[in-house]
Amino acid sequence: MCGIFAIISKDGQPIEPKMYHGRLHSLREIAYRQSGKQRHRGPDYTGVKLVQDDGVALLHERLAIVGVQTGHQPLLSEDGNILLVANGEIYNYLEQSAEIAKKRGHYKPKSDCNVIIELYEEYGVNLFEYITGMFAFVLYDKHTKNVLIARDPFGIIPMYIGEDASGNIWVSSEMKCIVEFCTKLESFPPGEYRYGQPGNLERKKFFHERWVTEIPNIEADLSILRARLESAVRTHLHCDVSFGALLSGGVDSSLIASIATKLRRERDPTFKLKTFSVGLRNAPDFQAAKLVADYIGSDHTEIIFEIADALDGIRDIIYHLETYDVTTVRCSIPMLLLTRYIKSTGIKMILSGEGADEIFGGYLYFFKSPNYVEFHKELVSRVQQLNLSDCLRANKVAMAKGVELRVPFLDTAFVNYVMSIRPEDKIPGSLNCLGGTQKYRIEKHILRAAFAKDFLPDAVLWRQKEQFSDGVGYDWIDTIRKTATSHVSDVEFSTAATRFPINTPTTKEAFYYRSVFEEMFPGQAAADTVKRWLPRLDWGCPEDPSGRAQSAHQVHQ
Repeated sequence: MCGIFAIISKDGQPIEPKMYHGRLHSLREIAYRQSGKQRHRGPDYTGVKLVQDDGVALLHERLAIVGVQTGHQPLLSEDGNILLVANGEIYNYLEQSAEIAKKRGHYKPKSDCNVIIELYEEYGVNLFEYITGMFAFVLYDKHTKNVLIARDPFGIIPMYIGEDASGNIWVSSEMKCIVEFCTKLESFPPGEYRYGQPGNLERKKFFHERWVTEIPNIEADLSILRARLESAVRTHLHCDVSFGALLSGGVDSSLIASIATKLRRERDPTFKLKTFSVGLRNAPDFQAAKLVADYIGSDHTEIIFEIADALDGIRDIIYHLETYDVTTVRCSIPMLLLTRYIKSTGIKMILSGEGADEIFGGYLYFFKSPNYVEFHKELVSRVQQLNLSDCLRANKVAMAKGVELRVPFLDTAFVNYVMSIRPEDKIPGSLNCLGGTQKYRIEKHILRAAFAKDFLPDAVLWRQKEQFSDGVGYDWIDTIRKTATSHVSDVEFSTAATRFPINTPTTKEAFYYRSVFEEMFPGQAAADTVKRWLPRLDWGCPEDPSGRAQSAHQVHQ
């Protein structure tokens, strides 16, 4: 995983040097300077390619995970006409490489992303039918002068696109690289591509699944569910560097760690997965994580943090996240402390459990779902917003320290299977939402039931969800809320609606985060890239996103 950056002339003509910070800068100088703002994403290598006559600059900040010695980008086609900068992992690249080799007689990819070029040469914009993985990329065809820009179906990998005052296109993995130049700016939508001449890009969705618009009716099959998650984890294990796993003690991260251990021991019975958890002293997650670590025999480390040290990171985390969403800020600071430690151990890739709550209905506010139809629609909404919440947090926090984070629950085939299961098999149970047919069913019941033997101790397998920002220690949320609130006076807060008409903050905590964000990323275009994570207020849920605020919390433990 890496950072990508591109400037593309709107009319295919050279971009003249520009005054910047009081000095004339060439296209290459501006591109290198701006891409440097995300160089934390790729500490191993910076690659630069210019097509000067066409006004194109492509840059790549590399974190070497696959093809460590050969995978420097930008990548070029064999004839040199196609240039590519890509961020992510193509998990089926070995299979695609074999198919390409059959057709060409020879083919050895420099890295997993290399197949994007060959598939483009063979299939054009239909290449998305052939790749699975997490990705964001910019491809430039010198022969046709066409551009192809695309992002994976769920937005696991971040990408922003903008236009400057001259209409030139700017693309980057992080908004901070382009916000000061772009009068138009947006987070690139997941599952979409833009293709054609730079001044007239065609915009299309390449991800189309029936579960997005229809209520599914497929009955859950636990054996298929188990096999498909194991398959997803297997594909996510391919890398050429040391890796580990986050282990919060919740069922999601615990299952990923357990499955990864099982799969690696098929070829090395002595394998010990390195696992990591974070929290305040005596945090709720620590006990559960230790149970799992002992059960799967992992090499486990607990990172204990002090509240004062974590509070120091509020401004840093908003800069890295590029959001002012309360939920995201709260849970990201402990994760940043954890990632920093993991990086110090030499590990460059970690597995995590993001995505399970969105596809299985794991958040505690789902107990308030009024019926099956509304439950499924809310799942679809959560999946479509992953790129603005959990995926944004997971990627940007890990990459802030140059660590790649992989999320097997968001394997495209696995998501498509789970989201095609009828909602009555997934909805968490109560008399209210199940019409009196059942008194109680724990959230993510079918996921837990599918792995009911030999994977986790029952105390963890059937443990109620504890949101990460709660599980690190209840004092954390309570204190960060008080600290943020203390920075905002009543007079300041009374100006919220006029000062921030977009996503107006409704609490002093939210106002403070928004104020810090505005200092770093001023303007309406930047503010519009953020969406707030909230439970369903129209279902009677409280506005505070903490799981502890929900009535279902701990009732059935």
